[in-house]
Amino acid sequence: MENRKITCICCPIGCQIEVILGNGGIQSIFGYTCNRGLNFAANEVNHPERMVTTTVKVIDGVQPQVSVKTSKAIPKSEVFRCIEELKSVEVTAPVKIGDIIRKNICGTGINVVATKDIRRTDKQECEGGTIIG
Repeated sequence: MENRKITCICCPIGCQIEVILGNGGIQSIFGYTCNRGLNFAANEVNHPERMVTTTVKVIDGVQPQVSVKTSKAIPKSEVFRCIEELKSVEVTAPVKIGDIIRKNICGTGINVVATKDIRRTDKQECEGGTIIG
């Protein structure tokens, strides 16, 4: 028998969940206060996944970066590779919430989408410099 202790991340309570493993599977789970905790613990033992949130560079935007997230949770083992892949991504403004920024991140079949609107800068030349309007 193996005993794993997991802190649930589904809500601010942070239940301390204990999972007993044996005979090739989960024998019992206790310490959770809701079904979300129960499901989280079972998934964490069998197939841990995480949502990824970060930013990517925006060209010609009123802001230099846009916040993005995976459309669904990806395997936990792919999180750092996903972030590395997104470091080289640049998008050109305008960007709208829900725009697909990268399809099939790290071969997971999951897309990365924008979570914020970024307008395009309107540059006008004048004496003494550039006015952004």
